[in-house]
Amino acid sequence: MVNYQDYNLTATFHALADPTRRAILARLAEGEAQVGTLAEPFAMSLPAISKHLKVLEGAALIRRTIDGRVHRCRLAPEPLDAANGWIEQHCRLWQQQFDRLARYLEETSGPATDENKQ
Repeated sequence: MVNYQDYNLTATFHALADPTRRAILARLAEGEAQVGTLAEPFAMSLPAISKHLKVLEGAALIRRTIDGRVHRCRLAPEPLDAANGWIEQHCRLWQQQFDRLARYLEETSGPATDENKQ
């Protein structure tokens, strides 16, 4: 199990906050891609895409390899696993709170009747 505290969740969530960066990650989930290929679907300059890639690299969400003038990127899923672990932990916490509330409401309102349901 991934310890979500090993990764900078702030950087991860900041990187995920932008729709362009999420789209880049979705493309990289299909496999490694060159920077030029990643830039094609977007109506923005290559330097703008490069800035997005640097944010993703800073959050350790992608890894870039350079072979001469060719830059290739691939997804690094570990920070996403860490963010997912954090979200799941908080979902469990809230679910427990909702379960307690439901039990309390059930205990204090008495059994449901047809009149109460309307």
